Amino acid sequence: MSEIDRLKKIVQTLRSENGCPWDKAQTHMSLKPGCIEEAAEVIGGINILNETGDADNLKEELGDLLLQVMFHSVMAEEEGYFTFDDVVKTISDKMERRHPHVFTDVKFNSEEELHAAWAEIKRQEKEGKEWYADYLPGAFNEAHKFIDKAQERKGFK
Repeated sequence: MSEIDRLKKIVQTLRSENGCPWDKAQTHMSLKPGCIEEAAEVIGGINILNETGDADNLKEELGDLLLQVMFHSVMAEEEGYFTFDDVVKTISDKMERRHPHVFTDVKFNSEEELHAAWAEIKRQEKEGKEWYADYLPGAFNEAHKFIDKAQERKGFK
């Protein structure tokens, strides 16, 4: 069993009938503060690595962030929306699509041409979904509030 399969099985067990009451009670909404807090802790891990060369904290915090992704994916699968494999396929497809100069025989004559192609690919991907961006200002405001609460809870404010 791969480690990613093991993690998925752990999350599924935690959310199962005989699992952990706290984990079973979680929803996408209830996990939002943890998601933003774990992302901030990854930044801390990057800073530790940069300043000290110690990668242990970054490894741990990336795992915590991955747990967030897996947790949301398992819940989405329970709800019939998508699976973790769907999440991985979506980002893999996007990376290949956005890098035709790496994954196909497309060549660009300049950095500007490459950036223009990237922007056009993104525009095509978002076509008909432009309204998604309307949610970003509120999401950023919400993220600031979650960070403020995490700082207070951890004694930094």
